[in-house]
Amino acid sequence: MRALGETGDVALARKVGALLGRELRAVGVDQDYAPVVDVDTNPANPVIGDRAFSRDATAVGRLGAALAQGLQAEGVAACAKHFPGHGDTSQDSHQDLPRLPHALERLRQVELPPFRALAQAGVAAVMTAHVVFDALDPRRPATLSPRVMSLLRDEVGFQGCAVSDDLEMKAVAEHFPLEEAAPGSVLAGVDALLVCHRAEVQHRAIDLVRAAVEDGRIPRARIAEARGRIAGLLRFAGPPPDPALVRARLRTDAHLALAARIPALSAGRDPTA
Repeated sequence: MRALGETGDVALARKVGALLGRELRAVGVDQDYAPVVDVDTNPANPVIGDRAFSRDATAVGRLGAALAQGLQAEGVAACAKHFPGHGDTSQDSHQDLPRLPHALERLRQVELPPFRALAQAGVAAVMTAHVVFDALDPRRPATLSPRVMSLLRDEVGFQGCAVSDDLEMKAVAEHFPLEEAAPGSVLAGVDALLVCHRAEVQHRAIDLVRAAVEDGRIPRARIAEARGRIAGLLRFAGPPPDPALVRARLRTDAHLALAARIPALSAGRDPTA
């Protein structure tokens, strides 16, 4: 994404999003957890880096919105991540629980504008960050924080599906037991939970959320709200791929030519390799 960002070309970003959408749709994928719209303000960040379009918030918003629109025009749901911003951390939330001391006004100036731009562009989903924002909630990462989720809905204006980052990442798993993390995320306002590695953890998360609803810790209205937002993603659910057509839709001459327009990707490489 940094290579694309360095072009500054919004039309190209939209075309790249459409390219990704066509190839993903060809193999039956209907949601892509992209684009990253974190602003890469910390050169020492170990996890965002060139996954970000830019160090400039306005550029991230413009290019991220265009790529998301391209994806969705081809029938693949986009997901802006990681709310409210993972770009200035010096730790990787796969391994640690990052904290950011920024005042809310700084977030409004740097971290939030790209998410607002993506919300206005109609992005289908937003993924939460496993990062503690001291100004918002010093005790819990964004994924478990009602105040952060209220910021997403009320200030950023996003009303679509909120998805957690993977609850098996160490930022959550080593600091919050699943008994707290799974129902706590839903209660905070997250609509869909990612549990990406172990089936037994997935099933336990489901059971924990169900139990929290049954004993009244999670209101049934919150579950109905989440179900409605998840249902909004179903407009991207397409038919299964036709194996006979898949190869004809991948790595086409037109797609390779488009990739060659991104100098950092094509320099010194054979585009047909």
